[in-house]
Amino acid sequence: MLMAHPATLRKLVERYEALRSAHARLGTSESSRHLEDVSYTLCVTTGTRTVPDALLAAETQLRAVLPAGSPSPLSEVELTA
Repeated sequence: MLMAHPATLRKLVERYEALRSAHARLGTSESSRHLEDVSYTLCVTTGTRTVPDALLAAETQLRAVLPAGSPSPLSEVELTA
């Protein structure tokens, strides 16, 4: 399976969380469409079918490229779906 570059994957997760938060605040059709788009991209990028699985896969992939003893690669990102 192809793997996304860690920086790309990290930015994608951060974008997902920002859009999820924005949609929770705004609740518009536009915010929903943006959230659906990034959710789809996150799933395709991680080879998963659901956002929770995609977030878990992203964390696993990012953890694999960090030196031992480093903090969680997504420690500043709230992993929720």
